[in-house]
Amino acid sequence: MTTVGPFRAAPAAVPLARWYAGDRPATWSPEGILEVAARVRETVHLVGAPAAPGVGVAVGGSTAPAVGGQQGLPLLGTLPPLYPEWLGDRSFGEAHGVRFPYVAGEMANGIATVAMVSAMARAGMLGFFGAAGLDPVRVEQAVADLAAGLAGHTNWGINLIHSPGEPALEERVVDIALRHRVPAVSASAFMGLTPAVVRVAASGLRRGPQGRILRGTRLFAKVSRPEVAGPFMSPAPAHLLRALLDRGQLTASEAELAARVPVAEDVTVEADSGGHTDNRPLAVLLPAMLALRDELAVAHGYDRGIRVGAAGGLGTPTAVAAAFALGAAYVVTGSVNQATREAGLSADAKKMLAQADVADVTMAPAADMFELGVKLQVLSRGTFFAPRSARLYELYRDYESWDDVPPSQRAKVEQDVLRTSFGTVWDETRRFWEERDPSQVTRAERDARHRMALVFRWYLGMSSRWAVSGRTERRADYQIWCGPAMGAFNRWAAHSFLAEPGRRDVVQIALNFLEGAAVITRAHQLRSYGVPVPAAAFVPRPRRLA
Repeated sequence: MTTVGPFRAAPAAVPLARWYAGDRPATWSPEGILEVAARVRETVHLVGAPAAPGVGVAVGGSTAPAVGGQQGLPLLGTLPPLYPEWLGDRSFGEAHGVRFPYVAGEMANGIATVAMVSAMARAGMLGFFGAAGLDPVRVEQAVADLAAGLAGHTNWGINLIHSPGEPALEERVVDIALRHRVPAVSASAFMGLTPAVVRVAASGLRRGPQGRILRGTRLFAKVSRPEVAGPFMSPAPAHLLRALLDRGQLTASEAELAARVPVAEDVTVEADSGGHTDNRPLAVLLPAMLALRDELAVAHGYDRGIRVGAAGGLGTPTAVAAAFALGAAYVVTGSVNQATREAGLSADAKKMLAQADVADVTMAPAADMFELGVKLQVLSRGTFFAPRSARLYELYRDYESWDDVPPSQRAKVEQDVLRTSFGTVWDETRRFWEERDPSQVTRAERDARHRMALVFRWYLGMSSRWAVSGRTERRADYQIWCGPAMGAFNRWAAHSFLAEPGRRDVVQIALNFLEGAAVITRAHQLRSYGVPVPAAAFVPRPRRLA
């Protein structure tokens, strides 16, 4: 049996060169090391102590080959400049026309607003408009505003959310994206490929001057399970391409090229996040997805790689640095952006988010996949939405109709949750579906259980809108999508200029996350080479960045 002995310090390197001070000396002090670690855009030299063991750091000055009798300090190594722009995959910036490998995610109900997407684009990042849950008319207006305001920019997009109960809604959003030539689309909550998502990925595929396949729309796929990621990392299935070709929604050339490239070249691994989530830890999920990516790239013989990004739990520079260290090509933030000035959420709800701690979240039924029992993560502090919506799902699960629910329970739901009669809510719900999808009304009229589901979904749908509009009389029913990253952010931002929601700016948060992640990465490099880096270097504080 092989045994492993105790860890030992690496032997001191024999210096091949020496470092000579310029306008500032080398430093071994905690304060000096902290300062140098923060200067990520400068070359850092690792130097030996003149008369004692230990590794110090220095910036500036000059170096020369070691020659006997020379002065100066032993040069043990040199770290080149490190820029926040370099933390991810360089091809991400080239593909999407961005400076930074950073994305503001598509918070539904328009919480990720036109203003937020525009701010991100102008700052050299990428943002997705939160189209999920909105009427297609409003989505189209937002797209028109973005296209006009960001003319010449290709670093913006919209969300396409899976709608298993309303496939026509997916198609309408895809129609809007293709009609307005939206540069990028982020597909989220999909459990499998649908005709709509394949159509948006394949439309506009063409050969470039050197024969390289170019895309009309760049598709991102947000996934949390390998079995869902696999189809997005693979070419589109032949039967879906054939169906789209037969319907005249793809050309023969587009269908042929779609069989040669992955459905999505950017796959976002969603860990423990707000909204739809499987609550998986990023450190477990991301490596598995990277391995799957590599396996499928070989199997399909792709001529270029698939970028795998990270989302979920990213509420501090430390978390962002960890995501890049795991191999993420880019990062996507969500929960923390909801409390910014640009977010389409009421000031009342933003204040609630700003008070959240890391444990102030829980799972609750999802309105769009209520009948399937799908859950999403929401804020628990200050609202009773989670237990009330869970009770509605239990009633749907246990009873065939509203009339079968015991009278005492019906009365409690009408009084505490709906705050009106079941019949009144059904009348309102029926009018909504008569305009949006009359087949839902037809089904509900003959299926009492489906009618009960639609009424309960009214509460789940309205609860998020009450949070958006700030209906304070319904504060106890606010549905605010939120992951534990929100609490981590609040702890990190406490006593800084980002503590108050009114001063939170989506670009400032992004720049602080990226700058901080670069500092942490540099601190880790220094520590790995024997520099006694103070713990404070791994928790950079918020500061105003240009």
